[in-house]
Amino acid sequence: MARYRTRLPQLDGGPFLTDGGLETTLVFIDGIDLPHFAAIDLLRREGGRERLKRYSEQYLEIARANGCGFILESVTWRASRDWTRKLGYSEAEHLRLNQIAIADLAALRDRWETPATPVVVSGNMGPRGDGYDPGEVMTAQEAEAYHASQIALFGDTEADLVTAMTITNTPEAIGIARAAAKRAMPSVISFTLETDGRLPTGQPLREAIEETDAATGGTAAYYMINCAHPTHFEAELVKGGDWVNRIRGVRANASTRSHAELDNCTDLDAGDPEQLGRDYARLRKLLPAANVFGGCCGTDHRHVEQICGQCTSHVRAA
Repeated sequence: MARYRTRLPQLDGGPFLTDGGLETTLVFIDGIDLPHFAAIDLLRREGGRERLKRYSEQYLEIARANGCGFILESVTWRASRDWTRKLGYSEAEHLRLNQIAIADLAALRDRWETPATPVVVSGNMGPRGDGYDPGEVMTAQEAEAYHASQIALFGDTEADLVTAMTITNTPEAIGIARAAAKRAMPSVISFTLETDGRLPTGQPLREAIEETDAATGGTAAYYMINCAHPTHFEAELVKGGDWVNRIRGVRANASTRSHAELDNCTDLDAGDPEQLGRDYARLRKLLPAANVFGGCCGTDHRHVEQICGQCTSHVRAA
């Protein structure tokens, strides 16, 4: 049974961490080939599940040492049906691997959770298309129909919520939130932003959050920002407004490069972990509701340690 589906502990305001850039860590640091950048493929390989366990435990150690809760994200960002078909999986394998991804996280929770450091299991979802380029934008109805099957799958596991990462457009966000609500699954929508602080469609972040809330009755538990450097979107947050209070989490890139530059690079730009921590400290002042912190492309445990040091003490003090 899901432990926190009816009441997510991060909504109580305590400090929570999550991991860094899983795929960039596996590809650029571990030298592991990931077809279509799909980490779920490790669940099929000898030693893959053990590698993913070690990866998660490295971050769980940081959270426990600092008295923080932790959100475990499943390796299913590219595991919806379109992506698993590209990977050559059968329908049975698609279902089995999505289920294994959640079961492995539930086992980690049983080992690591303490009363002071709750561990939440999240069914991670990605966009139907690319996380940098919206491509052909679906209608909200099409997005709901497409994502409903993976959300239903997570609904039958121990996942406490679904987190949609690198969402590039509002109709897809609306569809995901609607599909999750129909399954009584809490949802989190995390938008990808470009160097100008806008979605890849050109829509301002404020409009995307307000439009999604208006179309869904505000059913998303909260919003996040991921796959952009803090300097790319800080100016948008400075403008303020009630919409800012809907943002509870940040998973920023280590690099200041644009998505186009990152897409074409053959090296890992890990930036400066200490500077990224200071960047997060500035963001924390602009995001009064934020209490979920992790990283995205190019980040690893070093970055999350710095982010933790800069952000979680403020959350506790609040």
